[in-house]
Amino acid sequence: MVRVTTTDRRGALRAGAGFVAAGALTAGCTPAGTAPHPAASAAPTTAAPASPPAAPAPRAFPGQPAQIAHGPRDRPRVALTFHGQGDPALARTLLGTAEKHGARVTVLAVGTWLDQYPELARRILDGGHDLGNHTRRHLSVNEMSEADARAEITGCADRLKRLTGSIGTWFRPSRAQTATPLVARLARAAGYPHVLSYDVDSLDFTRPGAAAVTRNVLSAVRAGSVVSLHFGYPDTAEALPDVLAELDRRGLHAVTTTELLS
Repeated sequence: MVRVTTTDRRGALRAGAGFVAAGALTAGCTPAGTAPHPAASAAPTTAAPASPPAAPAPRAFPGQPAQIAHGPRDRPRVALTFHGQGDPALARTLLGTAEKHGARVTVLAVGTWLDQYPELARRILDGGHDLGNHTRRHLSVNEMSEADARAEITGCADRLKRLTGSIGTWFRPSRAQTATPLVARLARAAGYPHVLSYDVDSLDFTRPGAAAVTRNVLSAVRAGSVVSLHFGYPDTAEALPDVLAELDRRGLHAVTTTELLS
C-alpha cells in the first residue's frame, strides 16, 4: 500500500483549468542550462525499420482548447505521459511495467532519440501506446526564432512519419510546460490540432528519489489528469509500480491521451 501525503508541488500547475496560458514554464522538461539526456545531441546511427508499424494520425477533439492540460473530470481515467529520451533499457522497463498493470501511456519522443533507437517507435506502438512529437533536439523551442522552432517541430514529425507512417498523435514543446502562441501556431501548421500540456508534474527530472516521485504524482492526480514523467531516470522506473498500484486502488485507469479525451 502506498501512503500518500500532501506535498508542495513546487511549481506544478493547480489541477482544474483545461487551458493553461502560454508561457515559459519549464517544469517537466530538463530546464535550460542543465545537461541534456545523453541522446539529446547524438547523431543518427541506425537506419529506420524496414516495415514500420502503422500509427494513427493526430486528431482534433472538438470542444477542447488549443493547449490541453487535462481531460474530462467525470470519468475515472488518467494519462501518464513520458518525455521520450534517455536510456533505452529504462524506456523498455517502463513500458513493460505499464503493460503488466494493463496501463497504456503516451510517449512524446525527441527526434534525435528516435534517430539513435528507431526500434523503440515500433516497441511503443506495438504496446498500444500513443507516440508523439517532443521536438527534434529537445532545446528551448519557445525561445527560438520562427524558422528554428518550425525546424524543431517538423524535424521530429518527419522522423516519426518515416518510422511509423504518421507524424504522431500529439505535440509537446521541449523545455516548457506550455507553448508560446508562435509555437502553438507552428504545431498546428505541422498537423497537430492541440498542444499537450499537463496538470500533474512528477518532477522526476530533478532526481528526487522514487518515493518523492510517487508522492508528487499521487498527491495531485485525480480523474482526467495528464501526468508528466520521463524516460531515462531510474527513480521513475522504481516509482511506476507503486503509482500504478495506487491508481488501481483508487479506481483510476491509466490510458493513452487519445483514449482520455475520446
